Amino acid sequence: MTTIYNQNYYAVIMAGGVGSRFWPVSTSKFPKQFHDMLGVGDSLLQKTFKRLSKIVPYENILILTNEEYVDLVQEQLPDLDIEKIIAEPAMRNTAPCILLAAMKIKKMNRDGVMLVAPSDHWIKEEEAFEQDISNAFKAASEKEILITLGIKPTYPNTGFGYIKYEQAEGHELNKVEKFTEKPSLRNAKKFLEEGNYVWNAGIFIWKASYIVDSFKEHSSEMFNLFNKGVEILNTSKEKEFVEDSYPEAQNISIDYAILEKSDQVYVIPANFDWNDLGTWGALYDELAKDEQNNAIVGAQLIPLDAKDNMIYTHNQKVVVIDGLQDYIVVDEEKVLIIVPKEKEQEIKQIRANVVEKFGDNFG
Repeated sequence: MTTIYNQNYYAVIMAGGVGSRFWPVSTSKFPKQFHDMLGVGDSLLQKTFKRLSKIVPYENILILTNEEYVDLVQEQLPDLDIEKIIAEPAMRNTAPCILLAAMKIKKMNRDGVMLVAPSDHWIKEEEAFEQDISNAFKAASEKEILITLGIKPTYPNTGFGYIKYEQAEGHELNKVEKFTEKPSLRNAKKFLEEGNYVWNAGIFIWKASYIVDSFKEHSSEMFNLFNKGVEILNTSKEKEFVEDSYPEAQNISIDYAILEKSDQVYVIPANFDWNDLGTWGALYDELAKDEQNNAIVGAQLIPLDAKDNMIYTHNQKVVVIDGLQDYIVVDEEKVLIIVPKEKEQEIKQIRANVVEKFGDNFG
């Protein structure tokens, strides 16, 4: 059966981050979105692209990435037109790159409706994902609203942002009351009890024209900065304009710049399983385990009194571990780390310390 695509649908994949909590596999030269983190044969970016190309026409998918990673994107998505890769000359969080992409899409198609999604999330229930996204596209096509997909919390996570919404019986689309950044454990538990909070997954759907208008209203300085070059977007002169203008943009997230200011934000509580794969512990949760509950990627493990560990290496290296429990063991070409799982949030700082002592080649 041939899929009939809606030519007004676009997808923007954000693939510019460094993923420093996945160091030493994820480095500034080769970040996690370009790695096959789960040992499935595709990088996270390739998995995301394949997932979205079931919903959105292939030629309507754009990749937002740091200009340093354009070659990696081309290498991993060789059939993608180079004009569909938007290279950011400076790291400026999510608001500027989303505005730039929206202006480009609006110029291509005034009726364009765009999905914005990170490149490094893990979604197993792809049919449920497709259904939720299709519902969001339909709603965003019909109304001037901003839609985000929220993940129903399974435990009181203090590392995610939360979205509180107005509960309306039988409604998939719920009006957002407020956003809360990384709460205390006490508040996270309270949110779970209340039942009308979801995790902020950073997946958004809206008309390109409406998000551009929202920037004009709520973030006029950034709108004016990019609007100066609107006539040359999607032309050969775009690259020079972006290189000159982009570094002047405010370093701010789309949540702070627009979503927390707008009163037209709605959330769809997702029906699919989701993991943001932000840490080694999150990766451990998604992987199959051996009899000792060890998760293994790229290794042949001999566990001697070793359980509940995350083991990551390459080329099926034989790894013997004796007497370790709840550890992260990652063997890369230049770096070996052995860290308790409970200290996974400290890996970002460990990376910084190593770079300071041994140089950028280790980060």
